[in-house]
Amino acid sequence: MKEYKKRIVKTIQYIDANLDADLSLENIAEISAYSPFHFHRIFKLITGETLQQYIIRRKIEKSAFLLAVRKQMEIKEIYFDLGFSSHSVFSKTFKKYYGLPPSEFRKTAPEAFHKILQTHRKNGQADTVFSQYICSIENLLNWTKMNLKIEVKQLPEMNLAAVMSLGINDVESSYNVLIDWAKKENLFPAENIKMISVYHDSFKVTPPDKVRIHACMLLDHQLNTPQGEIFSETIETGKYIVGSGEVTLNDFEQCWVSLFLWMNEHNLSMRRTFPFEIYHSNFKEHPEGKMIVDFCIPVH
Repeated sequence: MKEYKKRIVKTIQYIDANLDADLSLENIAEISAYSPFHFHRIFKLITGETLQQYIIRRKIEKSAFLLAVRKQMEIKEIYFDLGFSSHSVFSKTFKKYYGLPPSEFRKTAPEAFHKILQTHRKNGQADTVFSQYICSIENLLNWTKMNLKIEVKQLPEMNLAAVMSLGINDVESSYNVLIDWAKKENLFPAENIKMISVYHDSFKVTPPDKVRIHACMLLDHQLNTPQGEIFSETIETGKYIVGSGEVTLNDFEQCWVSLFLWMNEHNLSMRRTFPFEIYHSNFKEHPEGKMIVDFCIPVH
Protein backbone atom coordinates (compact mmCIF):
# COMPACT_ATOMS: atom_id res chain seq x y z
CA MET A 1 0.00 0.00 0.00
CA LYS A 2 2.87 2.40 0.69
CA GLU A 3 4.12 2.08 -2.91
CA TYR A 4 0.59 2.66 -4.21
CA LYS A 5 0.19 5.75 -2.06
CA LYS A 6 3.59 7.08 -3.14
CA ARG A 7 2.63 6.86 -6.82
CA ILE A 8 -0.80 8.39 -6.23
CA VAL A 9 0.79 11.30 -4.32
CA LYS A 10 3.06 11.93 -7.31
CA THR A 11 0.04 11.81 -9.61
CA ILE A 12 -2.03 14.19 -7.47
CA GLN A 13 0.85 16.68 -7.40
CA TYR A 14 1.05 16.52 -11.20
CA ILE A 15 -2.71 16.99 -11.65
CA ASP A 16 -2.80 19.99 -9.33
CA ALA A 17 0.08 21.66 -11.18
CA ASN A 18 -1.43 20.98 -14.63
CA LEU A 19 -5.18 21.49 -14.35
CA ASP A 20 -5.22 23.11 -17.81
CA ALA A 21 -3.37 20.21 -19.50
CA ASP A 22 -4.54 16.94 -21.06
CA LEU A 23 -5.50 14.95 -17.98
CA SER A 24 -6.85 11.89 -19.73
CA LEU A 25 -6.75 8.56 -17.94
CA GLU A 26 -4.08 7.29 -20.35
CA ASN A 27 -1.74 10.25 -19.77
CA ILE A 28 -2.15 10.25 -16.00
CA ALA A 29 -1.72 6.48 -15.78
CA GLU A 30 1.55 6.79 -17.69
CA ILE A 31 2.85 9.30 -15.12
CA SER A 32 1.94 6.94 -12.30
CA ALA A 33 3.59 3.98 -14.08
CA TYR A 34 0.40 1.89 -13.97
CA SER A 35 -1.81 0.55 -16.72
CA PRO A 36 -4.98 2.66 -17.11
CA PHE A 37 -7.10 -0.18 -15.72
CA HIS A 38 -5.04 -0.68 -12.58
CA PHE A 39 -4.47 3.03 -12.06
CA HIS A 40 -8.19 3.79 -12.12
CA ARG A 41 -8.92 1.19 -9.44
CA ILE A 42 -5.98 2.16 -7.22
CA PHE A 43 -6.73 5.88 -7.49
CA LYS A 44 -10.34 5.39 -6.40
CA LEU A 45 -9.29 3.05 -3.58
CA ILE A 46 -6.91 5.64 -2.11
CA THR A 47 -8.80 8.90 -2.80
CA GLY A 48 -12.40 7.69 -2.70
CA GLU A 49 -13.06 9.29 -6.11
CA THR A 50 -12.64 8.38 -9.74
CA LEU A 51 -9.92 10.26 -11.60
CA GLN A 52 -12.51 12.32 -13.51
CA GLN A 53 -14.41 13.20 -10.33
CA TYR A 54 -11.19 14.32 -8.70
CA ILE A 55 -10.07 16.45 -11.67
CA ILE A 56 -13.43 18.20 -12.05
CA ARG A 57 -13.66 18.85 -8.31
CA ARG A 58 -10.14 20.28 -8.20
CA LYS A 59 -10.86 22.56 -11.16
CA ILE A 60 -14.07 23.85 -9.61
CA GLU A 61 -12.45 24.30 -6.18
CA LYS A 62 -9.57 26.22 -7.69
CA SER A 63 -11.98 28.40 -9.67
CA ALA A 64 -13.96 29.10 -6.47
CA PHE A 65 -10.80 30.11 -4.66
CA LEU A 66 -9.78 32.45 -7.50
CA LEU A 67 -13.26 33.95 -7.67
CA ALA A 68 -13.16 34.68 -3.94
CA VAL A 69 -9.65 36.10 -3.49
CA ARG A 70 -8.61 37.39 -6.93
CA LYS A 71 -11.37 39.76 -7.93
CA GLN A 72 -9.26 41.38 -10.63
CA MET A 73 -9.37 38.17 -12.70
CA GLU A 74 -12.13 38.01 -15.29
CA ILE A 75 -14.39 34.95 -15.00
CA LYS A 76 -13.57 34.10 -18.59
CA GLU A 77 -9.86 34.10 -17.79
CA ILE A 78 -10.45 31.75 -14.85
CA TYR A 79 -12.44 29.12 -16.71
CA PHE A 80 -10.23 29.20 -19.83
CA ASP A 81 -7.12 28.78 -17.66
CA LEU A 82 -8.72 25.68 -16.14
CA GLY A 83 -9.62 24.14 -19.47
CA PHE A 84 -13.40 24.72 -19.62
CA SER A 85 -14.61 25.10 -23.19
CA SER A 86 -17.31 27.70 -22.57
CA HIS A 87 -18.96 29.88 -19.95
CA SER A 88 -22.13 27.74 -20.04
CA VAL A 89 -20.23 24.51 -19.32
CA PHE A 90 -18.25 26.16 -16.53
CA SER A 91 -21.30 27.84 -14.99
CA LYS A 92 -23.38 24.66 -15.04
CA THR A 93 -20.59 22.60 -13.45
CA PHE A 94 -19.82 25.27 -10.85
CA LYS A 95 -23.48 25.60 -9.84
CA LYS A 96 -23.72 21.83 -9.40
CA TYR A 97 -21.00 22.00 -6.74
CA TYR A 98 -21.80 25.27 -4.97
CA GLY A 99 -25.45 25.99 -5.70
CA LEU A 100 -24.69 29.39 -7.25
CA PRO A 101 -23.44 30.58 -10.64
CA PRO A 102 -19.83 31.87 -10.54
CA SER A 103 -20.81 35.57 -10.69
CA GLU A 104 -23.16 35.25 -7.69
CA PHE A 105 -20.62 33.20 -5.76
CA ARG A 106 -18.02 35.95 -6.26
CA LYS A 107 -20.42 38.59 -4.91
CA THR A 108 -21.61 36.59 -1.90
CA ALA A 109 -18.83 34.41 -0.50
CA PRO A 110 -15.93 36.80 0.22
CA GLU A 111 -17.85 39.74 1.70
CA ALA A 112 -19.95 37.55 4.00
CA PHE A 113 -16.91 35.56 5.12
CA HIS A 114 -18.88 32.38 4.81
CA LYS A 115 -17.61 28.86 5.01
CA ILE A 116 -18.87 26.65 2.23
CA LEU A 117 -20.08 23.27 3.32
CA GLN A 118 -21.45 20.64 0.98
CA THR A 119 -24.34 18.36 1.87
CA HIS A 120 -25.63 15.70 -0.44
CA ARG A 121 -29.25 14.78 -0.94
CA LYS A 122 -30.33 11.20 -1.49
CA ASN A 123 -30.59 11.88 -5.21
CA GLY A 124 -26.89 12.75 -5.31
CA GLN A 125 -27.32 16.45 -5.99
CA ALA A 126 -25.04 18.75 -3.99
CA ASP A 127 -26.49 21.64 -2.01
CA THR A 128 -24.46 24.51 -0.71
CA VAL A 129 -24.93 25.47 2.93
CA PHE A 130 -23.56 28.82 4.06
CA SER A 131 -22.68 29.18 7.75
CA GLN A 132 -21.05 32.27 9.19
CA TYR A 133 -17.76 31.86 10.98
CA ILE A 134 -18.50 34.40 13.67
CA CYS A 135 -21.34 36.68 14.76
CA SER A 136 -19.83 39.95 13.60
CA ILE A 137 -16.73 41.33 11.95
CA GLU A 138 -16.21 43.60 14.96
CA ASN A 139 -16.03 40.63 17.33
CA LEU A 140 -13.56 38.93 15.02
CA LEU A 141 -11.34 42.01 14.87
CA ASN A 142 -11.38 42.33 18.67
CA TRP A 143 -10.50 38.67 19.04
CA THR A 144 -7.65 39.10 16.57
CA LYS A 145 -6.15 42.05 18.46
CA MET A 146 -6.16 40.04 21.68
CA ASN A 147 -4.78 36.79 20.28
CA LEU A 148 -2.64 37.42 17.19
CA LYS A 149 0.34 39.57 16.34
CA ILE A 150 0.12 40.24 12.59
CA GLU A 151 3.09 41.36 10.49
CA VAL A 152 4.21 41.31 6.87
CA LYS A 153 7.58 39.57 6.67
CA GLN A 154 10.10 38.36 4.13
CA LEU A 155 10.54 34.66 4.88
CA PRO A 156 13.49 32.56 3.70
CA GLU A 157 13.28 29.47 1.53
CA MET A 158 12.42 26.39 3.58
CA ASN A 159 13.35 22.82 2.71
CA LEU A 160 10.85 20.31 4.05
CA ALA A 161 10.34 16.59 4.37
CA ALA A 162 6.64 15.97 3.74
CA VAL A 163 3.89 13.36 3.95
CA MET A 164 0.59 13.94 2.17
CA SER A 165 -2.66 13.73 4.12
CA LEU A 166 -5.90 13.32 2.20
CA GLY A 167 -8.45 14.71 4.62
CA ILE A 168 -8.17 16.49 7.95
CA ASN A 169 -8.62 13.26 9.94
CA ASP A 170 -5.46 11.75 8.45
CA VAL A 171 -3.10 14.56 9.47
CA GLU A 172 -2.05 13.01 12.78
CA SER A 173 -1.22 9.66 11.18
CA SER A 174 0.79 11.49 8.50
CA TYR A 175 2.80 13.22 11.20
CA ASN A 176 3.36 9.85 12.87
CA VAL A 177 4.82 8.50 9.61
CA LEU A 178 7.03 11.59 9.35
CA ILE A 179 8.27 11.34 12.93
CA ASP A 180 9.01 7.61 12.61
CA TRP A 181 11.12 8.38 9.55
CA ALA A 182 12.86 11.28 11.31
CA LYS A 183 13.76 9.07 14.26
CA LYS A 184 15.42 6.55 11.93
CA GLU A 185 17.35 9.42 10.35
CA ASN A 186 18.36 10.74 13.80
CA LEU A 187 16.54 14.01 13.08
CA PHE A 188 14.02 13.67 15.89
CA PRO A 189 13.80 14.58 18.68
CA ALA A 190 15.83 17.79 18.36
CA GLU A 191 15.84 21.00 20.37
CA ASN A 192 14.80 23.39 17.60
CA ILE A 193 12.75 21.05 15.43
CA LYS A 194 9.91 22.76 13.53
CA MET A 195 6.79 21.04 12.26
CA ILE A 196 4.86 22.72 9.46
CA SER A 197 1.46 22.03 7.86
CA VAL A 198 1.14 23.18 4.24
CA TYR A 199 -2.41 23.56 2.91
CA HIS A 200 -2.80 22.59 -0.74
CA ASP A 201 -6.55 23.16 -0.64
CA SER A 202 -8.81 25.72 1.02
CA PHE A 203 -11.43 24.70 3.57
CA LYS A 204 -13.61 27.42 2.03
CA VAL A 205 -14.04 25.39 -1.14
CA THR A 206 -12.94 21.83 -0.33
CA PRO A 207 -14.75 19.45 2.07
CA PRO A 208 -12.63 18.58 5.14
CA ASP A 209 -12.33 14.92 4.13
CA LYS A 210 -10.86 15.94 0.74
CA VAL A 211 -8.44 18.70 1.78
CA ARG A 212 -4.80 17.91 1.00
CA ILE A 213 -2.52 18.85 3.88
CA HIS A 214 1.20 18.12 3.81
CA ALA A 215 2.58 17.20 7.23
CA CYS A 216 6.13 18.57 7.10
CA MET A 217 9.36 18.89 9.04
CA LEU A 218 11.84 21.71 8.44
CA LEU A 219 15.24 20.44 7.29
CA ASP A 220 18.60 22.20 6.98
CA HIS A 221 19.06 20.64 3.54
CA GLN A 222 16.96 19.51 0.62
CA LEU A 223 15.73 15.93 0.55
CA ASN A 224 17.09 14.68 -2.76
CA THR A 225 15.03 11.53 -3.32
CA PRO A 226 11.66 10.33 -1.96
CA GLN A 227 11.90 7.78 0.84
CA GLY A 228 8.74 5.72 1.06
CA GLU A 229 5.88 8.12 1.79
CA ILE A 230 8.36 10.92 2.53
CA PHE A 231 8.96 13.41 -0.27
CA SER A 232 10.63 16.78 -0.65
CA GLU A 233 8.73 20.05 -0.54
CA THR A 234 10.06 23.61 -0.74
CA ILE A 235 8.44 26.78 0.58
CA GLU A 236 9.73 29.57 -1.61
CA THR A 237 11.21 32.74 -0.20
CA GLY A 238 8.97 35.78 -0.41
CA LYS A 239 6.61 38.16 1.33
CA TYR A 240 4.13 36.66 3.79
CA ILE A 241 1.47 37.81 6.19
CA VAL A 242 2.43 36.13 9.46
CA GLY A 243 -0.04 35.93 12.33
CA SER A 244 1.60 34.65 15.52
CA GLY A 245 -0.15 33.62 18.71
CA GLU A 246 -0.69 31.04 21.43
CA VAL A 247 -3.96 29.35 20.52
CA THR A 248 -5.90 26.10 20.80
CA LEU A 249 -6.81 23.86 17.88
CA ASN A 250 -10.37 25.23 18.08
CA ASP A 251 -9.01 28.73 17.38
CA PHE A 252 -7.36 27.84 14.07
CA GLU A 253 -10.40 28.62 11.92
CA GLN A 254 -10.77 32.09 13.46
CA CYS A 255 -7.05 32.74 12.99
CA TRP A 256 -7.20 32.02 9.28
CA VAL A 257 -10.38 34.05 8.75
CA SER A 258 -8.79 36.94 10.65
CA LEU A 259 -5.69 36.88 8.47
CA PHE A 260 -7.60 36.82 5.19
CA LEU A 261 -9.75 39.69 6.42
CA TRP A 262 -6.59 41.59 7.41
CA MET A 263 -5.13 40.87 3.96
CA ASN A 264 -8.15 42.35 2.20
CA GLU A 265 -8.24 45.41 4.47
CA HIS A 266 -4.57 46.13 3.69
CA ASN A 267 -5.05 45.74 -0.09
CA LEU A 268 -2.77 42.73 -0.35
CA SER A 269 -3.41 39.80 -2.67
CA MET A 270 -2.42 36.20 -2.28
CA ARG A 271 0.32 34.73 -4.43
CA ARG A 272 -0.29 31.48 -6.29
CA THR A 273 1.34 29.30 -3.70
CA PHE A 274 0.21 27.68 -0.49
CA PRO A 275 -0.48 28.98 3.04
CA PHE A 276 1.04 27.10 5.95
CA GLU A 277 1.36 26.86 9.73
CA ILE A 278 4.61 26.67 11.69
CA TYR A 279 4.35 25.08 15.14
CA HIS A 280 6.72 26.28 17.84
CA SER A 281 5.29 24.17 20.66
CA ASN A 282 3.15 21.06 21.20
CA PHE A 283 -0.44 21.52 22.40
CA LYS A 284 -0.28 18.09 24.07
CA GLU A 285 2.33 19.45 26.48
CA HIS A 286 0.25 22.49 27.52
CA PRO A 287 -2.27 22.21 30.40
CA GLU A 288 -4.86 24.19 28.42
CA GLY A 289 -4.10 22.56 25.07
CA LYS A 290 -2.50 25.70 23.66
CA MET A 291 0.35 25.95 21.17
CA ILE A 292 2.47 28.74 19.69
CA VAL A 293 1.75 28.95 15.96
CA ASP A 294 2.70 31.15 13.00
CA PHE A 295 -0.08 31.30 10.39
CA CYS A 296 1.49 32.32 7.06
CA ILE A 297 -0.15 33.61 3.86
CA PRO A 298 2.00 34.30 0.77
CA VAL A 299 1.19 37.75 -0.65
CA HIS A 300 2.27 40.20 -3.34
